[in-house]
Amino acid sequence: PAQIMAAKEDLYAKVTPRRQRQTRPSTVKHGSTLDVLLSMGFPKTRALKALVSTGGKNVQAACDWLFSHVDDPFLDDPLPREYVLYLRPSGPLLQQLSHFWQQSRLSCGKNKAHNIFPHITLCQFFMCADGKVEALSDALQTTVAKWKGRIPLPLPLELYTSSTFIGLFVEEQVAEVLKSFAADFATEAAAKADVHVEPHKKQLHVTLAYHFQTSHLPILEKLAKNVDASSGCDWLAVLFSRDIRFANHETLQVMYPYIPQNDDELELVTGDFIFMSPVEQSSASEGWVYGTSLGTGLSGLLPENYVNRADESDTWVVHGSHSVLNCASPSNSGSTVGGLLFDGQHNDCLFDSLMDPPGIAGLCPPLQVKRPTSQPSLSKMRLFVCRHGERMDVVFGKQWVTQCFDSKGRYIRSNLNMPSSLPARSGGHWDYDKDCPITVFGSTQAHLVGEALLESHTTIDFVYCSPSLRCVQTAQHILQGLQQEAKTKIRVEPGLFEWTKWVSGTCLPTWIPPADLAAANLSVDTTYRPHIPLSKLVVSESYDTYISRSFQVTREILAECKNLGNTVLIVAHASSLEACTRQLQGLSPQNSKDFVQVVRKIPYLGFCACEEMGETGVWQLIDPPILPLTHGPNHSFNWREMLMQD
Repeated sequence: PAQIMAAKEDLYAKVTPRRQRQTRPSTVKHGSTLDVLLSMGFPKTRALKALVSTGGKNVQAACDWLFSHVDDPFLDDPLPREYVLYLRPSGPLLQQLSHFWQQSRLSCGKNKAHNIFPHITLCQFFMCADGKVEALSDALQTTVAKWKGRIPLPLPLELYTSSTFIGLFVEEQVAEVLKSFAADFATEAAAKADVHVEPHKKQLHVTLAYHFQTSHLPILEKLAKNVDASSGCDWLAVLFSRDIRFANHETLQVMYPYIPQNDDELELVTGDFIFMSPVEQSSASEGWVYGTSLGTGLSGLLPENYVNRADESDTWVVHGSHSVLNCASPSNSGSTVGGLLFDGQHNDCLFDSLMDPPGIAGLCPPLQVKRPTSQPSLSKMRLFVCRHGERMDVVFGKQWVTQCFDSKGRYIRSNLNMPSSLPARSGGHWDYDKDCPITVFGSTQAHLVGEALLESHTTIDFVYCSPSLRCVQTAQHILQGLQQEAKTKIRVEPGLFEWTKWVSGTCLPTWIPPADLAAANLSVDTTYRPHIPLSKLVVSESYDTYISRSFQVTREILAECKNLGNTVLIVAHASSLEACTRQLQGLSPQNSKDFVQVVRKIPYLGFCACEEMGETGVWQLIDPPILPLTHGPNHSFNWREMLMQD
């Protein structure tokens, strides 16, 4: 409580000088949505806060937010949110910038530009009371309608580089037009919502990179020169907001669920975001951090290895998005759910389940690229690298082997997500301890990927996979979804196994031999001779050895398949997406620390694609032919705990 009170005092000290004079009554236009919340018994201040925090106009989302924030110590505090107006690109230019974002991050790691999606800043951050946000959105819509056809497109952009900054600057005359647009928005905002907006006075630009290592300048500059700034583009005027409490905090995303063991710990829900301030870490011991949940507003200690760094804008909320190309049609005048693409179409987003992870409603959508309409040239070789599906020991814990096998070694499942049967192992069921299978849902994930490849008219000519059972099973289900399991055999390649430093104990897993896999009805090529035999793998290999091994075996696989087929699929581990493709692109390996950070973000069935650039021997990452696969957490449920209580 003392820590919370101190935080509140600090916040109000910062906010009070910046808040605007209340010269006219609060303007509330949420109408029937607000009325419904009020009729449900929610106080007006809470109802408004819920609507604003979820992007507006959706009763279900607002209710979810209120129920999840019932213990939030700031729930009844009249703290305003901070707002900003950006121009966001869409169409071909967005694809160009997205590719630069991806390549620069893979080549040089994250820099400050990656914290926010590509944009042109039109004004400084400003505050607006919750009751006036609807009027503020109306001010933007009015301004855009007024400027219909007056903004010259495409915007002329010129590349500028220095030792610390790379960006695309708007040509001066057009920049003045955009500044006039921003000034008109400021006038409308003052008139309709009684807020003070300060238009951006500096040169207007799209930031590509800044705060990067000096040694990375040549690579970043080369990648930036490949961006075709004249690509067709519609620009969207988008109004965003962020929670003022966490403006200077680091944003983390929860990767794994966590149930608190002590009163000062924070419950973690996969997909939620955590805000962490360096000044709050005095109470955290090594391996732990102190943070606040976006989903609940609660604060506490959490294990550091359960979260990953996220981008600052991942938690921002959208309050209006309008095309400046066709100003008569707003592209999104209400909330937008994370994951939807700004494509110039109106999106009405409904929340159809209370089971969605809290704190996601209305968030700024992550940077995405539309699927290309045409397939790459069939004369070019393509390499797909895919991570295996959901694994048993992660879902059910390392003790699953003890729980699922009786004293005679017979397998008995205790959950619907456990496979109904498992292949017999010559070494006994304890070999599953280091070589686990995938879950039923893991099989479904893989089958979905195969079906998506089939729908995209993709044919896989060769399949290679790690000797881990989870990888072989994943490859099998992908082939089944592709309807190719009868004609395409899986080549089990030990050289594709993950970094052996990550294997616990003093010996490698005992894998099921290809002949036994085939006997268990898996489509395995029993005649295949590996490029790197099992005998060449060693325990606790160095990072350099693992990277060299992965690159070597990938090159040899591609050379083996050249002129025999165009598309090769590798099914292996999260680390394989990085280790098998980075050096193919002519890039140097990352250091081990950055490598681990990249790998931790790759989900089950994470999928990447590479294409050979002619006969040069150089490859480049391309858009996969399938959409990404995302799913939410599903906690264990015991009906007795709910229905048999006294």
